[in-house]
Amino acid sequence: MAIIPQLSLFDWNEIEQLGNLERLRLVLEYMPDEDLMRLLEKKRGNGRDDYPVRAMWNSILAGIVFQHDAIEKLRRELGRNGQLRTMCGFKGGLVPPAWVYTRFLKTIIKYAEEVDKIFKRLVDELRGILPDFGKHLSIDSKAISSFAKQKNKKQTPDGRRDIDADYGRKEYKGKTKDGKLWEKILHTIRGLAKMKVRCGLALCVMLAMALGRVKENQAGKMRSLVVAV
Repeated sequence: MAIIPQLSLFDWNEIEQLGNLERLRLVLEYMPDEDLMRLLEKKRGNGRDDYPVRAMWNSILAGIVFQHDAIEKLRRELGRNGQLRTMCGFKGGLVPPAWVYTRFLKTIIKYAEEVDKIFKRLVDELRGILPDFGKHLSIDSKAISSFAKQKNKKQTPDGRRDIDADYGRKEYKGKTKDGKLWEKILHTIRGLAKMKVRCGLALCVMLAMALGRVKENQAGKMRSLVVAV
């Protein structure tokens, strides 16, 4: 029996032959988010439901799969892609306005612990399928910029700014071919709660996609996920 080495779960380039909609299908099908959806639907209650919770959530996941770095880019994608709207669950060609996304994302931040639970469920399920999952770990970092203001003890929550924002600093150093030293310093200001949830969602999307590929076990498509360890 041929032994398949540990899968590389996080390299988007290795699965670039999959279309965005196929990748989104994997994420939506294998994301263990039912508990969170019920909590959000209970919170919404019996009010107007022009933009259902599940459709909003699915579209947020779609934005990550399609690698949109702004809500307006996601909205434009939804506006021109009817199949995407259908997959997310929007009816009648409606695309949520920006303020609906702003309000929805604020709600997701309040349920950050539930996002953490989704991440843990995915990790546990992958660990059950792949005994060597997590045995080897490598970490890279990247400065993530946002437009939050520096935190100030005098600020009070008003919904317009991230008052928990803090500075980040990343340094790059090296030497040119002629021996000159160089240094580059990046400064960013982050809304901590917002960035924590965004990073958590991105990791959940990648894990759900990996889980889908493993569970569907299509050998021809899985080859692109296999790397030597």
